[in-house]
Order: sequence, then structure tokens, then C-alpha cells
Amino acid sequence: MKNINVTVWNENRHEKQSEEVRELYPKGIHGAIADFLMKNVDIETTTATLDEPEHGLTEDVLNTTDVLIWWGHVAHDEVDDLIVDRIYGRVLEGMGLIVLHSGHFSKIFKKLMGTTCNLKWRVVDEKERLWVVEPGHPIAQGLGEYFEIPKAEMYGERFDIPAPDELVFISWFEGGEVFRSGCCYYRGKGRVFYFRPGHETYPIFHQAEVQRVITNAVRWAAPVSGPTPQFGNVAPLEDIK
Repeated sequence: MKNINVTVWNENRHEKQSEEVRELYPKGIHGAIADFLMKNVDIETTTATLDEPEHGLTEDVLNTTDVLIWWGHVAHDEVDDLIVDRIYGRVLEGMGLIVLHSGHFSKIFKKLMGTTCNLKWRVVDEKERLWVVEPGHPIAQGLGEYFEIPKAEMYGERFDIPAPDELVFISWFEGGEVFRSGCCYYRGKGRVFYFRPGHETYPIFHQAEVQRVITNAVRWAAPVSGPTPQFGNVAPLEDIK
């Protein structure tokens, strides 16, 4: 079986600006994610960051990427629209996309959703409990009925997104809010998964359950060998009398 080629993308700005973030993620958030994914024999990883030429997402890189993981926060507007269009086209062709945490405001996620993707938020070190609401979904494999993150940034409804094609997780926060935290979409031949946890000043990407979800999501989002849709005027398959 062919290995899944994953590109982990990170704007990589907090790591350059904050000693606190560097201590949590000495290789960057992208490096931390790549490291735990590489422990799986069926997954191969590379990384790319905002300040690389073409943001590290050249046509050659994207053409060999099965699943793109996206983390951004403070520099969404710096992502070139040409690169966004390139990613969008690859998703429609079948490349998987996993958008993490504050990537909800990324250009590519908003383009794929067609909405503002806005939400409520606060940072007060509150507990998050993620409930598995679709226990038979592949992304939930190996999890219990719920898992908890001891300290998290709160995201609350209304989350301005289209209704997910499949909803895997709902979060409850210590302050009382709830949030759709694991949202699956189908766009063209591609699969898109939004996963809420991941604030840069918390060690969330070191947590075993979070790593399991992202690993499961990579396998779920990987391209499948389905038919290529045909559009436009076509000849009939049968004789029309």
C-alpha cells in the first residue's frame, strides 16, 4: 500500500516572536506535528512555512501532497491568493486538507466554506471537554466517549460555517460555551477536516488524544481512487429514439 504523503504547513510567526512558544514547540508547531506523524509507518511528512518562496507550497510540492495540514493565526492576510487558488484546485482534485484551530480564519478555509468562519473566543486557561458524537467515524477510532484538554482557548458558537457533512466532535468549555470542534466536508474529490484544539501557548499538540485525532484524520482525508467527474455537454450513453 502506498504511503500517505503529508505536508504540514505553519505560518511560523509565534515561534519566531515568543520564547514561551519556542519552549513548548522548539521545532515549531509544524515540526511537532510532523514528528508524531512520522512515528506511523504509513505516513511520510514534510513541512512548509509562510516565509519560504511560494510559502513552501510550490506546484511540485502540492502535486505530491496527499494531505495538507494547515496552522495559521496572525498572518492569514500574508498568504498569497495565487497559492490559495493552487491549494483550492488541488483539494477539488482530491488532496485532503486538515485545518487546525485558528486556521478557521485562513483564506483557504474561508474559500472552501464560503462564509466568514467567525466565532466567539477567550483565553482564560479553561478546561475543554470534547465529546465524540459520531463514534463510528474513522477519525474517532481509538478514543473514548470524550477526552479533556486541561487548559484551552475557548471557541464558542455561533461558528459561522456551513453545516458539516459529518460532525465528529462537540466541545464543552468550563465557562459554559459549546462548539462544533470536528467538522468534515467533501469538496470536489477532496476531503476537508476542521479540528478546533491547538492554541500556540498550550502543549495541546503533545497530548496523545489530539495526536490520535490528527493521525486518524490524515488517513481519512487521504485521496481515494474514485471516478473523475465529467462536466459540460456529453453524448448520451443509450440510443435516444
